Amino acid sequence: MTTGERSYRIAGLETTVIESQHSGGATREPAIVLLHGYAMQPSDLTPFAHSIGLEARFFFPCGPHASPSGGRAWFAVDEEARAQMLARGPRDLANQQPGGLEAARHQLADFLKALDDEFSPPRLILGGFSQGGMLACDLVLRSVRAVDGLVLLSSSRIDFSAWQGRHARLSGLPTFVSHGEQDADLAFAAGLALRDFLVSGGAQVSWVPFPGGHEIPLVVWRGLRKFLAPLLK
Repeated sequence: MTTGERSYRIAGLETTVIESQHSGGATREPAIVLLHGYAMQPSDLTPFAHSIGLEARFFFPCGPHASPSGGRAWFAVDEEARAQMLARGPRDLANQQPGGLEAARHQLADFLKALDDEFSPPRLILGGFSQGGMLACDLVLRSVRAVDGLVLLSSSRIDFSAWQGRHARLSGLPTFVSHGEQDADLAFAAGLALRDFLVSGGAQVSWVPFPGGHEIPLVVWRGLRKFLAPLLK
């Protein structure tokens, strides 16, 4: 069970923190960091922390950039190019190299260091939805900060030429991947390709496809709870 939400500013990012009822704001608990998607905000994900019933401290940082369509973003998106791509069908972003990806990765790394300094979690699970998942995966592949689990919800490979050859970072890593078979934004094939990349690197992948779109349905939340439970012990 969780307590109410608290607001912190961690490494410059406004962050919603939800603690278990036993933490008392002081106990060292496993940390679960979930990054929202493009044009979203932390409140789109926080209901999961209130309902999951696991002993952990949840962190939901807010992306540093405003999205033209509302909500926040981790790195800027060319809206015109995005619309043109979507007009041709669901996207696979493997060949996309966002100009702000490196800065976003460094900011996330600073966030995790500040989290370590203040909360000293014994274990860290990192993940996110859509753009947030892409950033989480990019950091795991290209940063020295190790994590104990990776969560990728409706995501895609990105800047894949830079990801290739970094498989050693994935070996043995428990990873949860979900994707909707009718996703009209990021193609289901992109989710499959992401899963296959993780498997090829030796990650321990829990794969949850579902008959839906660009979303996080109940079947995914249930699968994620089952995935997280043994990692938090």
